[in-house]
Amino acid sequence: MPTPWELRFAHRTEGMKSSFIRELLKVTNQPDVISFGGGFPAAELFPIEQMRAACDKVLTENGRKALQYSTTEGYNPLRQWIVDDAKDRGINITLDNILITNGSQQALDFVGRIFINRGDRVLTESPTYLGALQAWNAYGPQYVTVNTDADGMITDELENLIKQNVKFMYVLPNFQNPLGVTLNLERRKHLIELANRYNVPMIEDDPYGRLIFEGEMLPPIAALDAQYHECSNCFDGNVIHTSTFSKILAPGLRIGWVIAPAVVIKKMVQAKQGADLQCSTFDQYVAYELASGDWLQDHIATIRRVYKERRDAMIQAFEDFMPEGTSWTTPRGGLFLWLRLPEGCDSLELFPKAVEEKVAYVPGVPFYPNDGPRNTMRLNFSATNPEKIREGVRRLSVMIKKSIA
Repeated sequence: MPTPWELRFAHRTEGMKSSFIRELLKVTNQPDVISFGGGFPAAELFPIEQMRAACDKVLTENGRKALQYSTTEGYNPLRQWIVDDAKDRGINITLDNILITNGSQQALDFVGRIFINRGDRVLTESPTYLGALQAWNAYGPQYVTVNTDADGMITDELENLIKQNVKFMYVLPNFQNPLGVTLNLERRKHLIELANRYNVPMIEDDPYGRLIFEGEMLPPIAALDAQYHECSNCFDGNVIHTSTFSKILAPGLRIGWVIAPAVVIKKMVQAKQGADLQCSTFDQYVAYELASGDWLQDHIATIRRVYKERRDAMIQAFEDFMPEGTSWTTPRGGLFLWLRLPEGCDSLELFPKAVEEKVAYVPGVPFYPNDGPRNTMRLNFSATNPEKIREGVRRLSVMIKKSIA
């Protein structure tokens, strides 16, 4: 029997579901459980000393301003840092193209808020980032999905899908969450050509791009789109680009940003004023002090080295322990890889048995907008040291072998 409160919920709340990953944390937040579930950066690499110094400097030099209300668009020196950084990556923008958000997750919610009407078709990869689906489900879209392989979105399959009157395309080009794969350069260019031919906007979500530890860093889709439009000194094309400091500084700061044409930023500013007025002024001041420090590139290099070691440790453990018929991706950066179990295994049904073995993962099913194979799982390698990774994979293999038997 619904309670009086439940009878008054808006219809759109029917699309709101709890994040499986957030619920998972309640189960696995135990010291004896080795968890590959969350999308956590390595906490031991957080720049605590630099953070302390930045906080002291902000409070000493700008304490009254940093603790006061500020503009919705964000702290201008931080926005200018993002402008300069984007230009180094081939994205030529001005302050009018930048909005600071509470993590890049809020940017995704604003995309849904200002673009999605109930019944609109949104094109995503399959599988795709669970947080984007959760941000948009309340707005009632229909998902059109394109398959993926080791080189990312299969763009040869896109044209017929785009013709289904899609509102926009959502793509994670670098070390995609959950697969860990990267969209290659040829497919990036093909994606841009198709998107512009059919006038379909692209949402480029790039929280992991700096965490490359193998191969060449590819140009952002936003930069390639500007080249396609032959507009080297403007940003008025077909792409909205989101990113965050969560993976290179600390997720607790909750500082991300969105780069978009000025007309889109203006509408997102209005959405943000209704949501939370502004991001924390103090956190933005601190983020600027951290990002503008001459230590940051060395810090990112350390993160890359550590994450590569941990990825290698996980893959070696797979080779040593996993049963025949198991396969996995080999990401060249980021935080995640994708494991495919032997046929007949159901990672969702097996999850309680994994917890009994004191190991945790995220089943693959929630990452598929329109259902998908049930023998898949996402594993995070960034937050666990190599010794625990090896033991965790061993425990996982025990559970899988028992289920096969």
